[in-house]
Amino acid sequence: MDTMQHWTITREAGGLARLTFDKAGATTNTLSAAVLTELNLALDEMDRDPPKGLIIASGKANGFIAGADIDEFGEIATEEGAVALVKRGWDAFERLAAVRYPTLALVRGFCLGGGMELALACRYRVAVDEPGTRLGLPEVMLGIVPGWGGIKRLPRLTGAPAALDLLLTGKTIDARRAKKLGIADECVPPRIMENTARGVLAALPPPRALKFAQAVTLNPIARRFIAAQARKQVSKRARPEHYPAPYAILELFAKYDGNALLPAASDPASIVNLVRTPTAANLIRVFGLQERLKGLGKEGDFRAAHVHVVGAGTMGGDIAAWCALRGLTVTLQDQNAERLAPAMGRASKLFAQRLKDPRRVRDATDRLIPDVAGDGVARADVVIEAIFENLEAKRSLFAALEAKAKPTAILATNTSSIPLEDIATAMRDPSRLVGLHFFNPVAKMMLVEIVVGRQTRPELVPPAAAFVRQIDRLPLPVKSAPGFLVNRVLAPYLMAAMRCVDEGVSPETIDEAALAFGMPMGPIELADTVGLDICVAVGKMLSPDAAPPKKLAELIAAGHLGRKTKRGFYDYATGKPAKQPPGAVPPGLAERLVGPYVAEAKQALAEGIVADADLVDAGAIFGTGFAPFRGGPLHHSAAA
Repeated sequence: MDTMQHWTITREAGGLARLTFDKAGATTNTLSAAVLTELNLALDEMDRDPPKGLIIASGKANGFIAGADIDEFGEIATEEGAVALVKRGWDAFERLAAVRYPTLALVRGFCLGGGMELALACRYRVAVDEPGTRLGLPEVMLGIVPGWGGIKRLPRLTGAPAALDLLLTGKTIDARRAKKLGIADECVPPRIMENTARGVLAALPPPRALKFAQAVTLNPIARRFIAAQARKQVSKRARPEHYPAPYAILELFAKYDGNALLPAASDPASIVNLVRTPTAANLIRVFGLQERLKGLGKEGDFRAAHVHVVGAGTMGGDIAAWCALRGLTVTLQDQNAERLAPAMGRASKLFAQRLKDPRRVRDATDRLIPDVAGDGVARADVVIEAIFENLEAKRSLFAALEAKAKPTAILATNTSSIPLEDIATAMRDPSRLVGLHFFNPVAKMMLVEIVVGRQTRPELVPPAAAFVRQIDRLPLPVKSAPGFLVNRVLAPYLMAAMRCVDEGVSPETIDEAALAFGMPMGPIELADTVGLDICVAVGKMLSPDAAPPKKLAELIAAGHLGRKTKRGFYDYATGKPAKQPPGAVPPGLAERLVGPYVAEAKQALAEGIVADADLVDAGAIFGTGFAPFRGGPLHHSAAA
């Protein structure tokens, strides 16, 4: 098979064969049309001379297979192209699943989308137990469905409830979880992965049988019932007119055994129906924006080992905890141990929720070190200031930090409102100061604005972006200007909503208008979540002469600052907003809310706050949650 560029067949002495996937000219394995054509050629060779068993593995160090080739997703622009793309993968993996000899996928690193579907088409799967191994079917997040057999095969391994949880959320799981769910037959450390793969093919254990309670979920009647229940849950998070893909997944599971080629074009579950809406194209666009932000973190080779955070309040404490979670040594400084205690408590909860394994929780806890004296500054690669918003306090702090820090350390402020130029005046070298503006809650918000002041050295941006990617966040370089990008576009939207309250429109109705537009949370609830005092501060910074909305001022005067004080526009006594049913949404209300947002986004672009329109859209989506299915405020405005 010398004609193949992407796959290599190796015959072993005991009769086993190995099929290694190493996509030519690419750093990551993806399943393009050419790759699938060659897979069929490899299977032709196996048909002519069947091995005793076949191991399918990656020839790349960074992972197994990342999924379909996103560069070919332009095919979904036409109905015929979309069907052809699905048929290509479906037919290849149906053929792989039906071969006469046993097959095994050796999964190390990411195994996503089409890569996961290839692994599911094998008889066995060995997953390598290391942090980089992640398995999942994220297609729903691109507005499409796992059309290459994932909806068919995953429920047969895990039962319907666990499978639908993965299919409808797009979330990924590690190797241990894959073994527990029944997706992986073995979960082993790297040192024995090869021997384990060969041992499984030598032993040929019978396929894992589902327990009765799981098996019954695949009964046709049970499928319809489970799909109906799941549909109710999905409807709480995503409206079918905005995000049709999860509803299509449920239909394909309940009626078509996961075969996306069976529904008629008129069926809501059909591939044709999915590509008739702009949702899929826009969500694929959002994926591209995310990849671009990730790419910004690859322009520098900076790697931090130690982070020092000053300020153990909500933001500082949570930034420190997140860095420790991601494997860095972190020293957290505040005035005394009492101020550090709440942050350490929140960190413990985060570690328990995210890591689960007691040993990993212990290790993360050990990496987060209380440091009242600030001794960690001298050893840190990154120093982040996250104290209260007071100019003089920040100036004096950075003068002290600069004197202690390594010359190569990144000195960063998490300020949300004070220009970097003002903070840096007390520093000997003001060009060292950069902004790393995180958003609350730190553990959920993906975006970090890298704020570049007039004096900031441009060469600091690549290492700052590399650090943001190191802690699994998305870097967005922005100019130092009031509100930067995210708060600047968000503030007019929130103020417009609160002025509608002053005019007598109920908060519930305003939030409903935004939800119907596609926002993940209404602006009134969002203002309560951000903090009404923060809203006023940002509003004053952006429009110093404008009076705040009347109701907002009244709530602040009464000490009602939103969720954090249990009361704002809504009451949060139970932890959730107490809402009345919304009234009828007045015509044009959504446009009235979103219009100022879009106008401010256009103005920010005109002023060069970020480099181009795509980065404005990326910041809006990942920093404010602007309706992803619309592709970003500027993209939406251009399409309107």
